[in-house]
Amino acid sequence: MDLRFQDGLIPAIVQDKQSGQVLMLGYMNAEAFDLTIRTGYVTFFSRSRGKLWVKGETSGHRLAVRDVRVDCDQDALLIEAELGGPGCCHLGYLSCFFRRITAEGEEMIAVREFDPAAVYSGEASKHRAE
Repeated sequence: MDLRFQDGLIPAIVQDKQSGQVLMLGYMNAEAFDLTIRTGYVTFFSRSRGKLWVKGETSGHRLAVRDVRVDCDQDALLIEAELGGPGCCHLGYLSCFFRRITAEGEEMIAVREFDPAAVYSGEASKHRAE
């Protein structure tokens, strides 16, 4: 299959296999996509760090791939995965989409599942997309 990478990247939406909830959005380059398929664990390309990273390499909250789909234009991926931990978001939430934006402003719609300070340490954790 010829995926349509834009500027070398393709967006990958990760969805919980059981609940269908969207957990996160990340970007893959060709190498990250290949590693995801070969290893069975979601691997992204970090735009801020300029390198590959396996989701959960620090937290242990890995994403085990269960299904990979591509959209009709072949320029976006949907990955169904099983989350190996209490949350996917590096801020301690199950999903990275824990805020709703309304005309009145921002609204928190989820509770924190884990303490990120206990999982991540140091200055790097502030920038970690894990």
